[in-house]
Amino acid sequence: MVENFKNQKIGMQCALVAGGSKGIGFAIAEALARRRYNLILVGRDLNALNDAKMKLESAYQVHVDTIVADLALASSAKEIADWCTEKNILLTMLCNVAGLGGPIDYLSLPVDKLRNMVELNVQSVIALCQALLPLLEKNAPAYILNVSSMAGFAPIPVKNVYASTKAAIIFFSYSLRYQVKRKNISVSCLCPGPVFTKAGIEKDTADKAGWFGKKMAVNPKKVGEIAVRRTLNGRLIIVPGLLAKSMSVILRVLPRRLIALIYYKLGEKSTGY
Repeated sequence: MVENFKNQKIGMQCALVAGGSKGIGFAIAEALARRRYNLILVGRDLNALNDAKMKLESAYQVHVDTIVADLALASSAKEIADWCTEKNILLTMLCNVAGLGGPIDYLSLPVDKLRNMVELNVQSVIALCQALLPLLEKNAPAYILNVSSMAGFAPIPVKNVYASTKAAIIFFSYSLRYQVKRKNISVSCLCPGPVFTKAGIEKDTADKAGWFGKKMAVNPKKVGEIAVRRTLNGRLIIVPGLLAKSMSVILRVLPRRLIALIYYKLGEKSTGY
């Protein structure tokens, strides 16, 4: 169901993009900058943040602030919220993009890295939403965009922890949407298929899904534009690309046991287990 949240603060509003210096996060930040949103970019790499700030401010008539923070830390959300409140930021959009994945998961990774994946992919999203909700409500109408993945629709044996964290974000977004609807805050969840932000992602996709995976891929800039446009239109689940969207419907209809078996066989094929 699509719901319209009309924003009357055009030219004044600000969006915070957690993980906004690279990849899909930067593409979302750029799509917002084209709409004259001032931006707050959060990430761990100061050089990457400064580079993104320079590109966005030189290409668009916007102001960009940067915050260096490790979003996996429990203290980061409150520190970010305190910073925004002290500066009286007119925050009307929160984009939770930061995440950790990769082709190796669970059986081959030490538990501290798995714990870090859960903390970054799930804990940071939950914490930032809660910490910044008062500011978003104050400046409503407002928007929250949480970034999940098509992996969140499927139990994937090769990447089971990653897929589980992304499923958690989908369920969290569904429930939060109805909790904050009366506060005039719209919640959306981006669930992209393959997005080739790194060479390793393209290789992993080709190994596991072959030509079909490459066909399903959508470039980051297009993903960012679709994500922002549909978020502002009040869409709940956002899957960029016709082929990816069709595949996401199939994943939601098929029995989970069958999906897990299919992905397991694809994993065997690509790794030679």
